[in-house]
Amino acid sequence: MKKYLFLLILIPVFALGQTLKEVGLKDRMGSDFLIGAAVNLGQVTGQEAGADSLLSLHFSSITSENGLKWGPVHPKEGEYRFEYGDAYVAMGEKMGAFVVGHTLVWHQQTPAWVFQNANGQPLNQGDLIARMEDHISTVVGRYKGKIDGWDVVNEAFEDDGSWRKTPWYNITGTEFVKAAFRKAQETDPEAELYYNDYNVWIPEKRKAILEMAKNLRADGIRIDGIGMQGHYRLGSPSLDQIEQAILDIHEAGFQVHVTELDVDVLPRPRNTEGADLNINYAESPEWNPYVASIPPAVEKQLVDRYVALFQLFQKHSDKISRVTFWGLHDGKSWLNNWPVRGRTNYPLIFDREMKLKSGFLEALEKNKPNCLPVILFSFFSPQK
Repeated sequence: MKKYLFLLILIPVFALGQTLKEVGLKDRMGSDFLIGAAVNLGQVTGQEAGADSLLSLHFSSITSENGLKWGPVHPKEGEYRFEYGDAYVAMGEKMGAFVVGHTLVWHQQTPAWVFQNANGQPLNQGDLIARMEDHISTVVGRYKGKIDGWDVVNEAFEDDGSWRKTPWYNITGTEFVKAAFRKAQETDPEAELYYNDYNVWIPEKRKAILEMAKNLRADGIRIDGIGMQGHYRLGSPSLDQIEQAILDIHEAGFQVHVTELDVDVLPRPRNTEGADLNINYAESPEWNPYVASIPPAVEKQLVDRYVALFQLFQKHSDKISRVTFWGLHDGKSWLNNWPVRGRTNYPLIFDREMKLKSGFLEALEKNKPNCLPVILFSFFSPQK
């Protein structure tokens, strides 16, 4: 009589999957939150070789980097340029991605004419609000049902929690924020609406942002989430500071979005935090130490920082809706020109050759339990 001896071999899902196809970030973290990248004109129009395949493999969300800001999309009164926007939403549809529009109202990259009348004098409050509402109706209306969420207002607060004294604020006070969210909701009731800012880990700034957001809701104006920009450095802010921001936003009843994520590895002329574009220094070798390549020890620090950040994000995956890198790879990062112009920086998780930096996924995998499927193999073994 013959019997069969069966041997059970357990193989981790992740290891098995790697033998079948390359694992993308969106596959690795899809059950936690959306993984996004900000994309530029060359990437959405197919001019940058390899960008579309990298995006399709790794990302479940995209954000318009510059192309839908007021200056590029609405440079002159009565003139709109939608080449970028149309290509951008087409890419999102092709990817099946969650598409974010950035940004409707901001003090930077907004032409001076927006705040002036025909004589070059400052507009009054009513006229400026009307001009802003017309812009929102036109841009949001064109992409109604195609853009899933909008950064409605961007960077309206200083780090100490005071309102930033921009032309928007100087002319309208705080009314521009209410009017912007109200008009965006009216134009596309299905789109999610966010406020977006940097240094949200600073308690005073976060408190002011959340008070503003709660006041909007109290007035019957919808705001769905807070985008906490992740313009971080190797050593700051601390994980505890970032975690407290996540907890406070969630406790206040808003979605948490980690936006504009990058990690600056270069020294700065002063201890500048955040992303204030008014801060800019001329090119200098002193502040550009890694022209040829990033030293292995520094790259390890960068990867370790990203691992720690994503472990924190995964810990709070029940609170975080989306994590978006500010750029697709090192070669296209804005940090090559801020706060010092002309530098060679390495702040993203993909390098200039569009390769994922070594050790990132491996380190995350070590700290996540594997699901072990049973693969059954039969070996013939005659038995008496």
